[in-house]
Amino acid sequence: MRRDFTVVIPAYDEAPVLPDLVRELRASFDRHGLDGEVLLIDDGSTDGTADIAEKEAAGWERFRVIRHPMNRGKTEAMLTAAEVATEPFLVLFDADLQHTPDEIPRFLERLDEGWDIVTGRKVGSYDKKAVSSVYNRLSRRIFDVPVSDLNSMKAFRASVLEGLSLRHDWHRFFVVLAHARGASVSEIDVELHPRRAGEAKYGGSLRILIGLLDLVSVWFLLLFSRKPLLLFGGTGLALAVLGFVVTIITVYLRFVHPMLGFDPYIPPMGYRPLLYLVMLLETLGFLFFGFGLVSEQVAQVRDELDAARRKGG
Repeated sequence: MRRDFTVVIPAYDEAPVLPDLVRELRASFDRHGLDGEVLLIDDGSTDGTADIAEKEAAGWERFRVIRHPMNRGKTEAMLTAAEVATEPFLVLFDADLQHTPDEIPRFLERLDEGWDIVTGRKVGSYDKKAVSSVYNRLSRRIFDVPVSDLNSMKAFRASVLEGLSLRHDWHRFFVVLAHARGASVSEIDVELHPRRAGEAKYGGSLRILIGLLDLVSVWFLLLFSRKPLLLFGGTGLALAVLGFVVTIITVYLRFVHPMLGFDPYIPPMGYRPLLYLVMLLETLGFLFFGFGLVSEQVAQVRDELDAARRKGG
């Protein structure tokens, strides 16, 4: 019997599908000789999800229900499970049974090959396929991550989460952030089945907008948190150069233009506004550049602390 894994099931108002979920998990475990831990994270459900899960799994020693007092999100559910899980491998499995529990052994076998993370690539038709396809293409192009589907079933080593900071709704970027820290990633095809009961928890144009904004946020974090001088120093240099260009234009209008025999154009307030603009641009430019240098020192200290933590661990 294989016992070295924890199945993590975030669940929010999934009461209608829970009897099938528990029954099929048990059958799959028996069929494949599995005896792993199962953690169902009830994320503030109001339909009795936790109670039904405990009733259906009565007598299953390694099945536990963890309750969130309020709906916190899938990312927080995953992190809660990781904190209490006792096994080295985690399998993130959705409660809606759009993937079958029989996929679990396939993910574990791929992890046994030495990969840190194994992601599923959805095969089949589903409502948000077009949106998901665009989102995944953008992610691959921006983050250069070697998988084609970031929002599907996953399995990974629990150690991957150590030192990884995941904000709300960033479960979608877990693979991106872990890969950026050196985790190896593989991918396998998984069949997608229609939802049997209940309602989808993610949908609507607002979710698309939030996803795109999160994508920009993660890109910003990965690009500039390591090299903040790229942002602040680059901005500072651009402002300083712009200030220098305005200075040249001002000098030309004030002194060179009249010397060439043209009637000088003197603004009603003279050239003082241009002088103020030059001072503003140059001041901001040097401030941004200086802030970039300080940020580089902060980033260096952070990297040293991370290295010390990994060495100590």
